[in-house]
Amino acid sequence: MAVCVLKRQTLAVCSAAVLMTLLPSCSAPHGGAAQEWPSHGGTDLEQRFSPLVSVDADNAKSLGLAWSFELDTNRGQEATPIVRDGVMYVSTAWSRVYALDAKSGKQLWRYDPQVPGEIGFRACCDVVNRGVAVADGLVLLGALDGRLIAIDAKTGKQVWSVQTTDPAKPYTITGAPRVFDGKVVIGNGGAEYGVRGYVTAYDLKTGKQVWRFYTVPGDPKAGPDGAASDDVLKQKTLKTWAGHWYDYGGGGTAWDAIVYDPELHQLYIGVGNGSPWNRKVRSDGKGDNLFLSSIVALDPDTGAYKWHYQETPGESWDFTATQPIILATLTIDGKPRKVLMQAPKNGFFYVIDRESGKLISAKNFVAMNWAKGVDMTTGRPIINPDARYEKAPFAMKPSALGGHNWQPMAYSPQTGLVYLPTYRFVMVYGQDPAFQFKPGTWNTAIDQHLLEAPDDPEVLRKGTASFEGRLVAWDPVAQKEVWSVRHSAVQNGGVLATAGGLVFEGTGSGTFEARRADNGKLVWQFQAQDGIIAAPVSYALDGVQYIAIVAGYGGGFGLGEAADTPTPRPNGRVLVFRLGGKAKMAPVERAPLAALNLPDEHFSRKSIDAGRLLYTANCYRCHGTGAQSAGVVPDLRRSVALSDAQAWRAIVIDGALSAGGMASFKAWLSPGQAEDIRAYVARKAEIAAAQEQTQGKSDNKR
Repeated sequence: MAVCVLKRQTLAVCSAAVLMTLLPSCSAPHGGAAQEWPSHGGTDLEQRFSPLVSVDADNAKSLGLAWSFELDTNRGQEATPIVRDGVMYVSTAWSRVYALDAKSGKQLWRYDPQVPGEIGFRACCDVVNRGVAVADGLVLLGALDGRLIAIDAKTGKQVWSVQTTDPAKPYTITGAPRVFDGKVVIGNGGAEYGVRGYVTAYDLKTGKQVWRFYTVPGDPKAGPDGAASDDVLKQKTLKTWAGHWYDYGGGGTAWDAIVYDPELHQLYIGVGNGSPWNRKVRSDGKGDNLFLSSIVALDPDTGAYKWHYQETPGESWDFTATQPIILATLTIDGKPRKVLMQAPKNGFFYVIDRESGKLISAKNFVAMNWAKGVDMTTGRPIINPDARYEKAPFAMKPSALGGHNWQPMAYSPQTGLVYLPTYRFVMVYGQDPAFQFKPGTWNTAIDQHLLEAPDDPEVLRKGTASFEGRLVAWDPVAQKEVWSVRHSAVQNGGVLATAGGLVFEGTGSGTFEARRADNGKLVWQFQAQDGIIAAPVSYALDGVQYIAIVAGYGGGFGLGEAADTPTPRPNGRVLVFRLGGKAKMAPVERAPLAALNLPDEHFSRKSIDAGRLLYTANCYRCHGTGAQSAGVVPDLRRSVALSDAQAWRAIVIDGALSAGGMASFKAWLSPGQAEDIRAYVARKAEIAAAQEQTQGKSDNKR
């Protein structure tokens, strides 16, 4: 028996069978039983709601580990496992795929696409992969280097592979493919590096291209693309752009949200940010720049445009609309409405009529100062002019991290609530007077001086004290928060809601938690020994319900985060739980913290200051703010190369470690600039050494 909310504020007791009748969106279309997790969002509607009821708010305290499986990399783990026919298919960092027995955790096969290490430099936000698709005996993988690969689900052998991007351009793929009606659709990433976004549909059996849709116009002088998007780009989008955006790529990469609507036979894609971020540079400060920061509905058979809704016209802040999209039928003003729901980076929760594309409602779910609301007549945000940062820098909330990022949210038809992982983070934007476009590397046209970390670690710590991550239960009809919980880490994981009245979420601090869906009360907790940023799933085998999560810290925030004790992170793990589980997870043995490596040389203040800006522009996104690594990649203050100028140059300029992911920077840095970065990192090592010495004396006094 399970407690179900069939109407708002109305409770009833119903059997699991009745629940399935009343909640038809819980069934899994296109094959796959409701007891498994056959697709990225659980079903085509991507609600991330499990109808299983064996684990509930009363007995969740009895959850224990059923089995665990150690992966082969310590880079960020963002994948949603797929469970079909008793097999779990899970992708890991570097686009590798494992097939595991979903009951025991036994490895059945492993597939490695052999992504070249230097491709890791193109990945803005770690070498992550958010999952695979499984259909018709195939496992579909989007690889970091732009390939779409079909793998035999039984043997792990490659069936076909197609290069979906131009290998000469800095595209990447981190998102999960979507499969429907004999087609597989995939997007790509890389907007900051100077690319033009698109999505492509391929034949599931052969890998042959069916259609392609570009999300932003190309160079008008080049003529049409011969793509499904040609007409709409000419008729609707071209007039919303100005200047020479095409020289910068334009952006608009669809790197995550792609959702097929089986009820209306439509495909929705979430479109990303501009390239560069700054519209004043990208488009002479003019125009809405369609389809940036938009949800676009397409005909899934042909790729033809149907409708769009732009969330952030004239996008200038990395406000992507690529965040997860949920489909549902909500009762609004007494009538059922087929809607899609999205909580994108810009901080507004959108409810949109998915038949017409018309906005139903939009309210902010985090504090913001860039806009004061959404005009319901026009559907446009009421933007604070100062937020454009054209006259002066602007400390903005939410930031480029967003009020909500890629971590999946969940919708429970029981409670009528959406469970949403949120960020609260401030970032200063300003014009970069020295901006020069550099194809193949990071381009924002934001003044990098505004992003520099202070030398004093205590000042940095105080500056980030107000940043937080929260789990928010949001009523999408009333557009208000019902309850929320603050976590100890800013970055937290995706969410699963279940018919047992539970919400599951991992945290960046390493706990995996179950809370009551109605009020957020904590009912169970497990220490995973490493941060969790991925989303859980639930499935049942032989009458036993399992809850599964992939643990492993990293991702964009995890790489750029400053950490006080940057010990190397352990390898990621698949963790699977059941009631009465007795398995033991082997203790994580972290390597000891390497000593700070202080060079003997004396570096000039001029070199250190130059290195500070160069580090911020080129290095912090992987090695941490202020050269304080979170342990996902090496802490440069402790690198053996820091005290050796020749070794440093061999790595930074000559690419000695490119096979491991540290690409050569010779295209963007001179040897002298690389040495300036070394000077800055050496200074940060000196500061850390002094801090450690002070701390040691304090400990001795105790």
